[in-house]
Amino acid sequence: MKNILVPVGSSESAVNTLQYAIDLAETVGAYVYVLSVFQEFSKVGGLTKVNTIIKEDTENLLDEVLSKVDQKNVTVIAHPVKGGVVEMVERFNKHVEIDLMVLSPRSNSINEELYLGNTSGKLIKDTNIPALVVPGGTNFSPPTKLLMTFKNGSFPKKKTLEPVRNLKKSFDTKVQMLHVETPETDDEMRKVSGKLKKLADSYTQSTNVTTFQAVLEHFQSHNPDMLCVVRRKRGFFKKLWEKNTVLKKEFYTTKPLLVLSVQ
Repeated sequence: MKNILVPVGSSESAVNTLQYAIDLAETVGAYVYVLSVFQEFSKVGGLTKVNTIIKEDTENLLDEVLSKVDQKNVTVIAHPVKGGVVEMVERFNKHVEIDLMVLSPRSNSINEELYLGNTSGKLIKDTNIPALVVPGGTNFSPPTKLLMTFKNGSFPKKKTLEPVRNLKKSFDTKVQMLHVETPETDDEMRKVSGKLKKLADSYTQSTNVTTFQAVLEHFQSHNPDMLCVVRRKRGFFKKLWEKNTVLKKEFYTTKPLLVLSVQ
């Protein structure tokens, strides 16, 4: 893992999320890139000065967040970027390959029923970059146990599982596989990729109506430090993220959540 991206907004959780990313980066020897987006108005009607103020406010926000974290010996690079958050991340990823995004569950939402807010939800839904969602107030500690929950055991691309390999390599994380069979499961989904088998320290099969129900049923017995789920074009998380926000009643965890994307 070489490059970690932390998109920040004006939320109080930005400092905690960035500190978590820095602590992780210190352990794995990665760079941390901190980006904050701003929108410009069309430069008509004398709005050039307004755009300058907006950019300055974004720069000040970044400076404030950076002043509140311990950067340790980690290289932290911060940039204000013009445009939409998804377009910004994808554009940046073309120049600097991102290995992991570290996100807050929510930005400015005061809706306590939400697990994922609009910005984090859009980044997970609309990009193919692995994401680690860090609950507010969570301090970094090396994950000793990871519960990886999936319905479809097919992982055709080796790169998809790279974040899990990195955890095993860096922290000797024990990977507990939970293979869920739902009413949608077919024979192909029951097969487990050899790439996945190599990572497993334990393997459990479960039959449930939904993946989330399987997580609720097995979470306590596995007692993981981190939960890992998989977002596919077809499957549970496609349906879950038809909209950008995710309600707690649909999916929720108090542990860091690693989301892998399979295309």
